[in-house]
Parts: sequence; C-alpha cells; structure tokens
Amino acid sequence: MTLREKAGQLNQRMYGWHAYRRTPDGRFELTDALRAETDRCAGLGALYGLMRADAWSGIGHGTGPGADDSSELADLVQRHVLGSSRLGIPALFVEEVPHGHMALDGTVLPVNLAVGATWDPGLYERAAAHAAAELRARGGHLALVPALDIARDPRWGRTEECFAEDPYLAARLTEALVHGMQGDRTEFFAADKAPVVLKHFAGQGATVGGRNSAESELGLRELHEIHLPAARAGVRAGAAAVMAAYNEVDGMPCSGNRALLTGILRESWAFDGLVMADGLAVDRLARITGDPLSAGALALNAGVDLSLWDEGFTHLEEAVRRGLVAESVLDAAVARVLRLKFRLGLFEQPYTRRVPLPDGGRELSTALARRCVTLLHNNAGVLPAGPGVRRIAVLGAHASTTAHQLGDYTAPQHPGAGSTVLDALRRLAPPGVEIHQGEGPADLAVLVLGGSSARTPGTGFDANGAARTAAPQTTCGEGVDLAGLRLPADQRALFEAVTAAGTPTAVVLVQGRPHAVPEPADRAGALLTAWYPGPWGGEAIAEVLLGRTEPAGRLPVSVPRSAAQLPVYYNHKDTEYGGYVDESAEPLYSFGHGLSFTRFAFGTPRLSGRTVEVDVTNTGERQGRTVVQLYVRRLRPAAWPRTLELCAFEGVELAPGESRTVVLRPAVDEAVEIRVGGCAREALTAAPLVVDQSFTAPAETPL
Repeated sequence: MTLREKAGQLNQRMYGWHAYRRTPDGRFELTDALRAETDRCAGLGALYGLMRADAWSGIGHGTGPGADDSSELADLVQRHVLGSSRLGIPALFVEEVPHGHMALDGTVLPVNLAVGATWDPGLYERAAAHAAAELRARGGHLALVPALDIARDPRWGRTEECFAEDPYLAARLTEALVHGMQGDRTEFFAADKAPVVLKHFAGQGATVGGRNSAESELGLRELHEIHLPAARAGVRAGAAAVMAAYNEVDGMPCSGNRALLTGILRESWAFDGLVMADGLAVDRLARITGDPLSAGALALNAGVDLSLWDEGFTHLEEAVRRGLVAESVLDAAVARVLRLKFRLGLFEQPYTRRVPLPDGGRELSTALARRCVTLLHNNAGVLPAGPGVRRIAVLGAHASTTAHQLGDYTAPQHPGAGSTVLDALRRLAPPGVEIHQGEGPADLAVLVLGGSSARTPGTGFDANGAARTAAPQTTCGEGVDLAGLRLPADQRALFEAVTAAGTPTAVVLVQGRPHAVPEPADRAGALLTAWYPGPWGGEAIAEVLLGRTEPAGRLPVSVPRSAAQLPVYYNHKDTEYGGYVDESAEPLYSFGHGLSFTRFAFGTPRLSGRTVEVDVTNTGERQGRTVVQLYVRRLRPAAWPRTLELCAFEGVELAPGESRTVVLRPAVDEAVEIRVGGCAREALTAAPLVVDQSFTAPAETPL
C-alpha cells in the first residue's frame, strides 16, 4: 500500500448523510462530496452515519433510508468505494447504536440509564443481540455504543447514556452488551453480529461541574477504581474497539493520552482492537501542538487508529514524511483497521446479505421498559389502583406524547408509533374505569412529569452534533447540562395545584437524569421513575399503575435532594466528616433502592465455600421480583476505603410465601465485611458477615 492508501484507511471524514441524495423516483444517487472523499483517500477507510436520521442531520422519512432500502444504499456506496480503491478495499459503515440502531424504522430501546435500572444483564444481552442483527441486516457494520461513562454528576446532560454510578453494575451490563452484539469470542463475526465501539474511554462521567467535555480532575486511584472497570470488562469480553473520550486525564485529552491508550489499554490490558477518536477530538489537540498536522501525529502516536471528521488525520502522509510519525506506527494502525474488515468478512462479501430484519424488537424493548420502572415510594398505598378507583385523571405534558420517552440519539418516529401513558391507561383500564385527561373529579390523579431530550429542527447544533441551543422543553442529552436539578417551574406548579385539591396522586417521572424532587417525595401518594423507557414505555408504566405488572426496577444512581448536595453517589470514601447544617447530606433515595407491591425478607448471609448464600422470602401477597445486592466494606485496606462497594447481585422472582436460597459469587481479595440488602442504604445498616481472608476471586477479576 502507498502512504496515501494507508492514511486513507485511518480517515473517517464524512457525515454519511452527505454521501447520497434521494432522486425524484425515490431511489438514491451518490454525491460529488463522496466522490471527492474517495478520490482523496484512494478509497475509503470508514463512513460514519450513512443511515443516521435526526434533527442534526436533517434526515427524516422521505429523505433517508428506511428498513426496506438501507441495504440498497449501503451496497451502492460500497460498490463505489471498491471501484475507487486500487486494491479493492471495502469501507466500514459505522453507525450509532446507543439504544437501538439510530436509523429510520429502527427498534428503539430504553436508554442506558433505564437499562441500568433493570439490574438484568441477561435481558439486556438479548436486546443487544437484536440491535446487532438489525444493524447488519440493513448494511451497517460497526456499532458505536455508550457503555463506559459512569454517572457521577447528574447535572451532566449525557447521564442518560450511563448505566450507573457504580462501576460493578456498569461492568456487568457492558459485558452483556459485548456478548449480545458480538456473540462468542471467535475470530470472525457472524452475519447477524456487529463489532462494537465502546464509548467513552475514560473518565467522561466525572467532568467538572457536570459540564460536557470539561476537564476531569481524577487521581489514578479514582480512575482505576471507578472509571476503568467497565472498560476492562468490555475488553475481557472481546470488544472490537473503544472510543477515546473528549475529556482530559491528568492534563492530557484522551485522544492524545498515550499513558491511557497505549500504556493501560494496549500494554497492561493487551487490547489488540481498534481505537477511534470522538468527533473532531483530534483537531482539538491543535491547542497543544499548534496545528492540525501535528495534532494528528500526536493522536496516532498516542494510540488512536481511526479519526472522526478531523482534519488532522488527513495530513498523516505528510506527518510520516516529516518524521513526526514512524511508518511502523502508521502500519500498525492500518493493520488494525484492515483486520476488523477481515473479521467482518468484507473482503469476501462486501455487500449486504439479503436477510429479513429480525423479529421481536418491540417485545424486547417493552420487556426492558417493564423491568426499569422503579417505585420510589408508595406511602399512601395508592398503587396499584384498586377496585375503589373508578375515575383516573391523567395530567402533565409527558402523559400524552412518546417524544419525551425516547432519549437523545433517536431517529424520527412514525406518527402514532409507540404508546403514551394516557393511551395505554385508556386501553388497559378495567371495564368501568374512566380515564380522562386534565383536571376533573377523580379517585386517583396520575401526574407524568420529567425531562426531555427531544431535538427539533430549531435546535442549534455544534459541528459534532451536540446541542448548542436547545428548545425550552429540551432538558437533557448531549450539550444540555444543568446547574440545577429541580423540575421546571411549570411542572412544580402543576404538582402543587393537583395535590392541593386533595386527590390521591401518583407521580411518574420520565427523565434522562435523576431530578431533585423533594415535594413529590414528601407529598405524593406514590412516586415512580421510568427514566426514558422507549416508545412502548407508556404501556409499561400503565401496567404498573394498574397492577398488571410489578414495579421491578432498582435505582442505578442515587437521587439527590438538591444540586447543592452533589456528589451523592453511595460509594464515597468512608470518612468521619459530617453532613450539612442546612440540609441532610444523605440522598433522597439511595443507589439500589426500589419497592414492590409485595414484601421481601432477607435472611442472614452465610459463607459456603467460595460463595455467599442468603435466603430470600416473599412475605407479601403478590408475586414480585427483588434484587439481592451484596456490598463489601474493606477492613484493612492499603488506601482509604469506600463506605460500601457493590460486589455481586442477583435478581429473583418469587410467588407469595415462596423462599429461595440465592447464591452470590463476589470477587474479594482481602479482609472485608459483607453486607446484603435491597439497596446501598439498607446494606449499610445490615448485620455484617466478616470475611478475614480472600475466599473467591479469580485473580484476573479483583474487586
């Protein structure tokens, strides 16, 4: 390969929607922009977002590829790429798959934070497998999936993309994601499996002030204990690629951080996959190096293999000639790109295999939505709606639209797609129960509040797609960071008006971050959060309200009383410092918290060889699911310990009166107290089981 051809394989310059246009007869034609790009690169290394549709790209129904013609477009572009490459090297088609493929007609799943609330890696693995099969059937190859960011500051607009505030829970879900999308660890990917790019590596969930892309003030211990375990788990599971984050670690942005990308990722972890830069992140390095050419050289030398929209990597040929990059470094990066293409079988079969789209996406999305609905309190016992409830008033703008249920990075939906809370209640309510929207006489008021990550054509976007100016109702998503966490003033006023009427009230939060909700926590009869549960989340919420299903979710993040408390994550250092004078330092609801319509009793944990056993009994009158959570407190640590650390968990579903012994396998490599409970706060007060030596632990998976 010539230097030009090699450099071309490391560039991912175009926005995919600039590569084509619709013709008057409804077919596709390629643009001069694509032809210019393939000519410049002597082919094409990768193309981002060929099927992306949203307000930023401007692609919608009628202009972009749908389920029926995505593969036709992909093959049209691939045919052109092969014809432009002297060596016949195919292109990688890179697509966003944050919660389902971000394309027209793609199955939309609940966002990561909702997935975290399920505490169910097995269910998520099946949903991830479906997303991969859908992507490949439409002609996509490589899936960009958020998984590595840890939610340490809920003011950050991208909190919805995090699985949890806890590294252990995030690691288990990252493993499930990789296993589901990529399948077994084989050299070649099956036709219905997709290699994943795990993002973002690393520490982006801890930016100062919760501001997007800001600096991260992390010590090495905090980095390794909190922000790297999910990435480590993903690498062990066989992840094909990771994406370097925007933030800096120890003063160096991740895309130029050799200690992170080479020292830790490649040398310590023996990762031999691909490293991709985030959008325009390489060019940001010019603030350090002085110009885009040397910025590209810095990123390549640090360990980045594939750029995203940057100018810097377009100068790699010159960087080699000037001695800024050794050709051997360039060759190693090119080899990783080509190896991924070989593993996908693109040299043998560059075009889309014509297979039907997989079935079952709606069912999987709904199943995740059902499992993520979390009952925070039910003080007045107003839920589930009982036989005495004959009239239900449904209020709040979030009750009658699915747009607020979807999260950021979502393609336009067909009108009428999905299920709103209002429509689902009308459809599922028992005969004789009246459902009306708005004020009026009622036995129960259902008030649906929260936030929205919906983007509109009026949203202003940065060059990397982050929201620069957001519509008033947009309160979350990339670029939409908040200084305060209270619900909007009009929602608080509506809550005050409804509760002042004296009607028993159930508040449902549809949100992409934990809002501070002291008034509903204090005065609502019941409080639930469903996060962004996806298009069919309204059905899942209605089923819980009516008692058709049990609330099964558990909090993946702690809920603060106010933004002034932050941080409030449960696994803080075990210091003797007190709280605040003006309010409690404790969270409103703790990590792991979640109630059911039944009750569960946990027995005393006991050691059994290399496992911990605990008896769990459903002492209530309804079948339900609980999550047994095992935490540890270190007794003789080498450094200052954390108050609690999640070390194992297991979901269990029991009939009324049923008992079961749950077996947990924690990885413990030192003397600890083991505490078992239904949430972090409950475990903190539980009687400890003291383990004075290592008793489990494969050595490669320490706590």
